[in-house]
Amino acid sequence: MKKLAIITSHPIQYNAPWFGLLAKSATIRPFVFYTWGEAAAAAKYDPDFGRKIEWDLPLLEGYEYRFVKNVAPDAGTHHFKGIINPDLISEVEAWKPDAVLVFGWSFDSHLKCLRHFHGRIPVLFRGDSTLLDEQPGIKRLMRRLYLKWVYRHVSKALYVGKSNKDYFLAHGMKESQLVMAPHAIDNQRFGSMDARYDEEAQQWKDRLGIGKDELVLLFAGKLEPKKNPFFLLQLAKEIDHPGLRFLIVGNGVLEEQLKAAAAGDRRFLFVGFQNQQQMPAIYRVGHIFVLPSVGPGETWGLAINEAMASGRAVIVSKKAGCAMDLVREGSNGIVIDPEDHAKCVKFLKGVLENRNLVSEMGEVSRGIIQSYSFARIVAALDDTL
Repeated sequence: MKKLAIITSHPIQYNAPWFGLLAKSATIRPFVFYTWGEAAAAAKYDPDFGRKIEWDLPLLEGYEYRFVKNVAPDAGTHHFKGIINPDLISEVEAWKPDAVLVFGWSFDSHLKCLRHFHGRIPVLFRGDSTLLDEQPGIKRLMRRLYLKWVYRHVSKALYVGKSNKDYFLAHGMKESQLVMAPHAIDNQRFGSMDARYDEEAQQWKDRLGIGKDELVLLFAGKLEPKKNPFFLLQLAKEIDHPGLRFLIVGNGVLEEQLKAAAAGDRRFLFVGFQNQQQMPAIYRVGHIFVLPSVGPGETWGLAINEAMASGRAVIVSKKAGCAMDLVREGSNGIVIDPEDHAKCVKFLKGVLENRNLVSEMGEVSRGIIQSYSFARIVAALDDTL
């Protein structure tokens, strides 16, 4: 059995499940080293949501882990010097791994791990950066040169999708070094046919006053400039249809502005942040999920995975890393330019005229997302090691 040391900053709801699945493997024994420190497991204030966030799913069950002491004066993942672990390398070496998997290079200790273990044992890397927000100029050139140096310390990279693969290739990695290990969510939970989710969704609709014949366009996420929630208000101005409702779920810095701008339009509904246990029902309240991000930094968009697993049609910005992989144009949704509303307006008008399209697209979404699974990530690691 191969021993795999996993270096990552803190417990994340999209990683913990496949860590647990990997721990059940007959060929790989993982051990996770959390570098932010023990404080990372507690509820944390999220400045983008504007509130403390504590996920309501277990993130530390089913696998071995350790919180490594972090001595950074300003601890966190918001800057390079936020993760400083003097004992990390010695603790990893004491466990005697056969390989190491590092999540992200842009922290002091993570970059040191890449450099230290390079040439000693296989160094795997996980990151989801893309070229979608790159701007031409000297800064891009200098960054390319630096990242080519960084990735020379990586044996193989686990890429999450096509845009991420292009990024690794642009920074000097070879095709033979790249292994597809897609971004995934709990497809089984979100795609569950358990009637309770439909019942909970109907309860939401009753409370919100959504009629059975109304079409709901859903946005769920941080209400911040990058996510571009004002896109929905622009759509509302261009589609004067009483049967179209706009449901905005989340909190953030733009919340008050959005509510003020939507005041007087009964089609708009606002619901605050909902934790993971509530989200399968929330997706079922909507008929179409929209991610109109303008970037920078929308490297994937895991809400699209969740919406698709829930059997929803999707509208995805070309600035989102998942667009190339998850959207089959016209079959389960559309890819849009977030600065241009015309395509989206045309699509929604077509759906309003033929509501059967929504359920048909939702079923296509459900089929596509099945291959973007935790099991596929584990299989990719099994093949790589």
